[in-house]
Amino acid sequence: MRAAIAVLGRKVEAASRIISSAPIGPSRRRYANAVLVLRSKHGPVRLLAKLKKIERSFGRRRGGARWGPRVLDLDIVLWQGGAWSSKGLTVPHIDFRTRPFVLEPAAQIAPLWRDPLTGLTLRQLRGRLQRSTSRRLTEPDPLPIGQRW
Repeated sequence: MRAAIAVLGRKVEAASRIISSAPIGPSRRRYANAVLVLRSKHGPVRLLAKLKKIERSFGRRRGGARWGPRVLDLDIVLWQGGAWSSKGLTVPHIDFRTRPFVLEPAAQIAPLWRDPLTGLTLRQLRGRLQRSTSRRLTEPDPLPIGQRW
């Protein structure tokens, strides 16, 4: 994960700590998760294409089992421009409000960022989710990947 972040280089404005979370679906292994704030001159579709290219460079291959193990999974969860929808991409990510492994690291680096559809901040969304779920994340990675790159 740190190597993929390094590939993004100066585009990374902020990075959460890496956290470990239980899998969704049939996988039994835990996942490492982090959230980044990226600066990009590209629109969402072109940025996503660049992120998928990075995934492939790390050995990610499409066509495996849904929610199965993968080397790297880069998504666009939120966008400064608000909501976006096209074939193959919906921003905000359709499930981000129900995923502690997204909301916990996102709230670390951008607690006041507002969901363009609900108007709630990431901190408020995380609080709602923590009250409504019994799933817990493990302690964050003790070595932060950094606030500024």
